[in-house]
Amino acid sequence: MADTPRPLLELGYWLSSEEHDPNTLVRNAALAEQAGFRLAGISDHFHPWVPEQGHSPFVWSVLGAIAATTDEHLRVGTGVTAPLIRMHPVIVAHAAATAAVMLDGRFFLGVGTGERLNEHITGVHWPRPDVRREMLEEAVTIIRRLCDGGSVDHHGAHYTVEQAQLYTRPEQPPPIVVAGSSTKSAQLAGRIGDGFFGVVPSNLHVDTFEGAGGAGKARLAQIHVCWADTEDHGRRTAAHWWPNGALKGSALTELAHPKDFAQVLSLARPDDIVETIALGPDPQRHLDLIATYAKAGFNQILIHQIGPDQEGFLRFYEKEVFTVLRGASP
Repeated sequence: MADTPRPLLELGYWLSSEEHDPNTLVRNAALAEQAGFRLAGISDHFHPWVPEQGHSPFVWSVLGAIAATTDEHLRVGTGVTAPLIRMHPVIVAHAAATAAVMLDGRFFLGVGTGERLNEHITGVHWPRPDVRREMLEEAVTIIRRLCDGGSVDHHGAHYTVEQAQLYTRPEQPPPIVVAGSSTKSAQLAGRIGDGFFGVVPSNLHVDTFEGAGGAGKARLAQIHVCWADTEDHGRRTAAHWWPNGALKGSALTELAHPKDFAQVLSLARPDDIVETIALGPDPQRHLDLIATYAKAGFNQILIHQIGPDQEGFLRFYEKEVFTVLRGASP
């Protein structure tokens, strides 16, 4: 696929695996492309955050179906895969290479250190954050070597690889975008990544990423919105489908099961849940949230519409948000 010029600020669409079954995710990806989105991210979870969300399909199967039902316009990546415990880096490299071939240059691999929620299921010890960053760096080294071709042997601090070789590979290895919520993670992303996936609108994180080698590379972020016919409807929808929005810090990475999240979140106030979410039908609310991340230095912003009404959201963004952004100066 030939490279095409990209805007200085690009909006993407978020495929929330926790809230939708696999067939709906595939359909939503096609609808998002039709609405004008040229970028999408899809979550890679084994569990949803809370039981009420109800879904968590195997992302690599979903990506194969998305490849078959979208055309050359939509770029898609994982947001994010943890190539540490649940899936060995060799298996992630195998999956990513196949996805990149099927999507014909439209795939990027988002990686991060993961959450206990998804990684503890194999019974392996859940390590501390600094150890997880070490594991991620070693994992990315393995994935890059495999995607470059040839037989790979590796005996490192955390992983062993014996005579592994990928026979189905894309012409160009997929970009690897490294996620993080701290300056240490941003620095790691600058050193080993082709981009940074931030979770908060932090100039410090972006500056750290760029200073560590990320200058000129992609800077992605995810934002949460709930378009609805009224602000109150959006508030109620967000509180039901995305109560985990109230959690901050280590709780997101240390809780082990959706029921644990539900128990902790039973103490959350509705205002805590929707504090950072753009609610309702006023496009300015959505534009202001986008601007917050753009001002922090992010240039690819993926928008997660909370709840089941994805078609209404897509019509709203196509008619109300994209129109404003196209008319704005760079």
